Amino acid sequence: MTATATGLTPAALQALIRDGHGPRLLDVRTPGEFQSAHIPGAYNVPLDTLREHRAELLDHLDEGVVLICRSGGRAAQAEAALAEAGLPGLRVLDGGMMAWEAAGAPVNQGPKRWDLERQVRLVAGSIVLVTGISGLFVPGLHLIGTAVGAGLTFAALSNTCAMGMMLSKLPYNRGPRTDIRTVIASLRDR
Repeated sequence: MTATATGLTPAALQALIRDGHGPRLLDVRTPGEFQSAHIPGAYNVPLDTLREHRAELLDHLDEGVVLICRSGGRAAQAEAALAEAGLPGLRVLDGGMMAWEAAGAPVNQGPKRWDLERQVRLVAGSIVLVTGISGLFVPGLHLIGTAVGAGLTFAALSNTCAMGMMLSKLPYNRGPRTDIRTVIASLRDR
């Protein structure tokens, strides 16, 4: 199997699933993102929910857990949170759902939505464009775009995104609410 220290390639994960040794798959994206497309058999436990209920989840997880998000960033944060709580041997799907879909692996499809990264680019780009043009007529207004640029730079360096977190709270992105009791019951029954 090809895997990095904490990562697992889509091909390696597909092989584990095919061989019947599939690990538990926790998808830490928003319910809306999960509803749009997810790996069959994955459980949706959004990152915020995972952080809040990690102690409850630990009782029902073992070392065979693969964490999934869009590209790997949120899954790495979930890995750190669960490892800090005492769960060793976690893996992150290298490249997340983007790599999984690019590999032609099976996906349960739902209604299409714009992913959070695309929404952040739209909002940030619109703010920069509008304040940049308006700054030609209103002195100093262009500094709002500068602040957005600074926020995006911080987001890249810290691997967090305040704008993305705010956008994830919008009804469009929420989708059906994740009931942690249902997830825990499913993990227990597996």
